[in-house]
Amino acid sequence: TYAPKLILLDISDINCIRDIAKEILNCYGCVDILINNSSMKVKGAVQSISLELDKKIMDANYFGPITLTKAILPNMISRRTGQIVLINSIQGKIGIPFRAAYAASKHAAVGFFDCLRAEMEEFDISVSTVNPTFICSYHRQQAPGNWEASIWK
Repeated sequence: TYAPKLILLDISDINCIRDIAKEILNCYGCVDILINNSSMKVKGAVQSISLELDKKIMDANYFGPITLTKAILPNMISRRTGQIVLINSIQGKIGIPFRAAYAASKHAAVGFFDCLRAEMEEFDISVSTVNPTFICSYHRQQAPGNWEASIWK
């Protein structure tokens, strides 16, 4: 058995993900199951959400999970085994008003992992997507002029 090792990762910081994946593979040798369970969302009208915030949400909900998956994937392919799970959102299937950036990022993730599932079949790697309905999550109250305070994490 392995002693647990805490590795901190900001999934929206794309630049550090590959290094974290290398650290994990160096420590344990392989990853049998990768569960991508990250989310960042903001509530607001399309015209009131900045492009900067749209990009931050896309980094956390789309580019982060696919970057981590791509970093772990070669190890799974070489071993011809593994399981990749995306914990996503029902909003990856349907959009609702005032969640455009969030829904778009979740739609993109579903599309990527659907394609990945088909490609990984020949390597006996299972790819699953879970799209739960609305859940209660931690929320910081919005502060005037501080968009980060309106983010759900």
